Amino acid sequence: MSSVTVTRIECASDRAAALEIIKRVFCVEKNWISTVQNQIPDELSDNKDVSWFLAKVNGQPAGVLRLLYDPSFDIPKEYDVKFMPGINVEELKSAGNYVEIGRFMILEEFRKNVRVALRLMRSATAEVIERDYTHFITDVFEGEVHSPLNFHTRVLGFEVVGKHLFGELNCSSTRIILTLDILKLYSRIKDSRSKIYHELTDGFKAIFERKAALAKNGMSRGIRELSGFQPKV
Repeated sequence: MSSVTVTRIECASDRAAALEIIKRVFCVEKNWISTVQNQIPDELSDNKDVSWFLAKVNGQPAGVLRLLYDPSFDIPKEYDVKFMPGINVEELKSAGNYVEIGRFMILEEFRKNVRVALRLMRSATAEVIERDYTHFITDVFEGEVHSPLNFHTRVLGFEVVGKHLFGELNCSSTRIILTLDILKLYSRIKDSRSKIYHELTDGFKAIFERKAALAKNGMSRGIRELSGFQPKV
């Protein structure tokens, strides 16, 4: 079995490897951007607003993922966003603390290895839980040949909340806006025997238990329930 590792990008060599992946996928293969310049900041180690992760298969760079903390819900009017019936934007904003998933891509030769995507998501989710964020939000393209829409909705449980035709990437496909309640996901799959879900959630229980021990009375009700912590009476 191939070895899949994921690290948070904090050094020049990992940044260069990630930029090469972005160039091969978004510039050459998809033609969604014209240059990788300014895609990843030079200094990442002290930046608390954004995190980048690099996946490697047997030591070879294979995929990247970006997290943007506290994304703005003030969407530009030119994006022409249409929310799904019943979706109230203010209620959506107040549902939790959001992190945006972006620049989630895997090189073509590694796309059949589902562990690459799962390991990237696992590392990203672990960091998000550690920082007390509760929800993901992301855009995926509808109908695009390598769209992760089905993976996100059927496997991970993302929910469709809206659509828009325009955005920062040069692609004519409709953008689907998805959100994911991380605690709801973990509650649903934590006892599953599925190898896919085990691959995704490995280590999450330890994080919840550690946070419970550190902040028994101050943590959210959801984390108390998922960690198994019961307050003293």
